[in-house]
Amino acid sequence: MSSILCIETICLKDGQLVNLNYHNERLNRTRSAYFGETEKWDLNALIVLPSELNQGLYKCRLTYGEVVEKVEFEPYRPRPVGSLRLVEDDGIVYDFKFKDRTELQQLFEKRGEADDVLIVKKGLITDTSYANIVFWDGEQWVTPAAPLLQGTKRAQLLKEGMIVEQKIRAQDVPKYSHARLINALLDFETTPDIPVEDIR
Repeated sequence: MSSILCIETICLKDGQLVNLNYHNERLNRTRSAYFGETEKWDLNALIVLPSELNQGLYKCRLTYGEVVEKVEFEPYRPRPVGSLRLVEDDGIVYDFKFKDRTELQQLFEKRGEADDVLIVKKGLITDTSYANIVFWDGEQWVTPAAPLLQGTKRAQLLKEGMIVEQKIRAQDVPKYSHARLINALLDFETTPDIPVEDIR
């Protein structure tokens, strides 16, 4: 039995689980990579929604290994992020959504007076401690081609042509005007802009 535990964090909005196709794809890709499982799971069948959560925004968190460990729900309120501190870590690996976030938390603690960190790996911009990032170049939204974690919202926006991938070096950041954070629970259209002068 593997001791690795992974998670899927899904947006539950007004009684509906959002973007499930992308979560199912990542869930089953993770199960194949880490547990050698070929049988496909379907989150629709695994998650029983409490009837009282039919209004508002909630975080649904499914913890699993070779079996589902638990499913939890909690009200979601975005954590305001208006500034980012660049931190370097050439060895960090978070290519799947592991429950153990020790490395990410250690980097988060280096944020100083900033609200979060923006992780630089081998000279390239990756992610913040909990979200993918996109930058506005004056014509389009650009996301790093080398994220730590390929998020479900990122995958959706790429497929829909709302964002494009590019390699972004740390020294490239000033050429953009502002950035936004994206993840399963952040609404891309309304999440606040972060001026690049507040990324340093």
